[in-house]
Amino acid sequence: MKKEDVLSEEFLKQFKTGEELYSFLAQIQKRGVEQILEGELDSHLGYDKHQPSDGSNARNGHSKKKIKNQFGVAEIQVPRDRDSSFAPELVPKRKNMAQGVENIIISLYAKGMSVSDIEEQIRELYNIELSTSAISRITERVSQDITLWQNRPLESVYCIVWMDGIVFKVRENSRVIDKTIYIAIGLRTDGKKEVLGL
Repeated sequence: MKKEDVLSEEFLKQFKTGEELYSFLAQIQKRGVEQILEGELDSHLGYDKHQPSDGSNARNGHSKKKIKNQFGVAEIQVPRDRDSSFAPELVPKRKNMAQGVENIIISLYAKGMSVSDIEEQIRELYNIELSTSAISRITERVSQDITLWQNRPLESVYCIVWMDGIVFKVRENSRVIDKTIYIAIGLRTDGKKEVLGL
């Protein structure tokens, strides 16, 4: 057995239940998110923590924020600056949901689940209470992006156009059936391929 395997086996033995491991992973993610936010603030201010500042803007403590992620709800410490010009990218202002959860909701929606079924799944799997309206807003935003993409202007000339299809299993009228999504791909005059439509 490799040395790394022995070490990981020894490490995992400390967890007696799945809940203990899950709780540990949630704490690791919380600490990771907070460290990334500190790094984002370092970059924004132009100097590392505990170093002298050249500019007038500086660190200004932390604020608490609850975020929803695949491990449930976590309270994190978000660093602040004096000018209030720091806008974190990992956890944007006025957002309380990690992108991973939004991606899961979009994936469940794409598989044909109803909004109430998605709400129940999120509650059961991640212990996150999301309202039907929050899920609807997320799926509506995706629908709007799809409509904008479908109505975008296309090139007037394509050198070659390919057609292909991908078969997906989808739920329709309480049955799972095969549906084919046809894809049109065009080769532009500059040599780049572009998906023309689905």
